[in-house]
Amino acid sequence: MCKRFLLAAFLPMLCVSFAGAQVTPPAVRPPAPAGNAPAAAPPAAGLGTLEQQASYAIGLDFAKRLKSDDAPIDLDAICRGIRAGLSGTKPELTDEQMSAVMQKFITALQAKRAEADKRAMEVAKKEGAAFLAENAKKPGVKQTASGLQYKVLKAGTGATPKATDVVKVHYTGKLLNGETFDSSLKRGLPSEFPANRVIPGWVEALQLMKVGDKWELYIPSDLAYGDDGNERIPPASLLKFEVELLDIVK
Repeated sequence: MCKRFLLAAFLPMLCVSFAGAQVTPPAVRPPAPAGNAPAAAPPAAGLGTLEQQASYAIGLDFAKRLKSDDAPIDLDAICRGIRAGLSGTKPELTDEQMSAVMQKFITALQAKRAEADKRAMEVAKKEGAAFLAENAKKPGVKQTASGLQYKVLKAGTGATPKATDVVKVHYTGKLLNGETFDSSLKRGLPSEFPANRVIPGWVEALQLMKVGDKWELYIPSDLAYGDDGNERIPPASLLKFEVELLDIVK
């Protein structure tokens, strides 16, 4: 989500002073090993000097930022603004005009994105509902009154935690498309937390599990992160978790 606000901060800075643009330096590569390693490619035509290469890097970095924000940009007009700013010629827009234009531009861009977000959430909710409807028909899948679905992969014989208990678990969380967004297994360290300090789908599931259980959870968005989502989870996302309850921490 943070990319959405980058344009609002970055474009006015460019209009006032291109020199203020931040550039992400390219990754530093280690020297090529001796022997039969291929020689480094010569600079592209027109990029033979340090100034040319740095200028190209600034322009490319700036373009990537604009593209990531999906901003409707007129390249010729950008170049005119850059040339005017660097040459010191009289700008074609006053400071007051630039401020008013940028406010309108950003407002329009935010409205466009809000509409796109709304459509994306509607699609995500439909896909989640369709998945749950089909998933409920599969062998071994159970559904609670709240809409939470789960499947027992391995049955344990230990105690069942209360909401106020601290639990130790291993888990992997995935989006509906199969993308993993979090995993204690990848970190190589189980997670410990109070059973009532997680998303509602987890709170409910943990109080149904026994120590030693390993379940697959299918959590509707309203029992997960809802319409807000977070930095790793898109709004209205159904979540799939594989959870193993290792212990109740005393």
